[in-house]
Amino acid sequence: MRGRGFDLTGRRALVTGASRGIGLALARALAAAGAEVVLNGRDEGALARAAESVPGALALPFDVTDHAAARAAIDGFEAGTGPISILVNNAGAQPRAPLEAFPATEFARLMATNVASVFNVGQACARHMIARGHGRIINIASVQAALARPGIAPYGATKGAVVNLTRGMAADWSRHGITCNAIAPGYFRTEMNAALVADPDFSAWVARRTPVGRWGEVEELGGAAVFLASDAASFVTGHVLYVDGGITATV
Repeated sequence: MRGRGFDLTGRRALVTGASRGIGLALARALAAAGAEVVLNGRDEGALARAAESVPGALALPFDVTDHAAARAAIDGFEAGTGPISILVNNAGAQPRAPLEAFPATEFARLMATNVASVFNVGQACARHMIARGHGRIINIASVQAALARPGIAPYGATKGAVVNLTRGMAADWSRHGITCNAIAPGYFRTEMNAALVADPDFSAWVARRTPVGRWGEVEELGGAAVFLASDAASFVTGHVLYVDGGITATV
C-alpha cells in the first residue's frame, strides 16, 4: 500500500461530525486529495446540505455516542457499499462553565460525545480494517489536551483522553497495518466558538498568545489530515500533530 505519496484516490474516508466546521473542512480536503468521502452527523438535513458541497460525498447519519448504532451503521455500509479505509473521528462538543458549577449530567454527555464516540466508531471501523490489513484512523484532539484554560476543564479532560486513546489504538492496531494518530488544533475560527471570535478581548488574547498572531482557519487543518491519511505517513502512528500556530511551543 506504500508508494502513492499524498494521493488518496481509491480510498474511502468516513468523517464524523462533518455537517459543518472542522469536520466539513477536513472532508473537503480529503476529497480534494482524491478520496471518496462519507459524512456523518445526526442532523440529516444539515448532513445532506453539507454533502452537496463536497464532490461525490455520501451521507451516513447515525449517533456516534450509541455503540450499537455506530456498529450497525458501519457494518451495514461496509456490506452494502464498500470498505472504509480512512476514519476521522471529529464529532465533539465544548460546553463552558466554571468547574464548580459544571452539571454532572453535562459532564456525562460530554464524555459520551468527545470520548465514547472515538471508541465506538473507531472500534467498529477497526474490525474491518484489521481483516483487510490496512487502515488510517485520525482522531481530533485539541491543544487543551496539553494546556488548561478556565471554564473548560471537562472539555480538556476529554481531549486528554482522546490523545491517550489514540496512543492505545496505535499500540493495539498498528501491527494490523492501521496507523492511529491525532490532530490537535489550536484556536480556530468555527461556529462552535463564534462567541469567542466575536469577543474583541478574547480575540486580542488569541493574537497575543499565538506566535502566528491570529485565529486559525479551518482549511489550514486539511493538509495535516491528508498527510496522516496517506501513504506518506505509513510509518507515523501514535503521534499527536499540533496544528496551533505555535501556541504549545511557547510560554
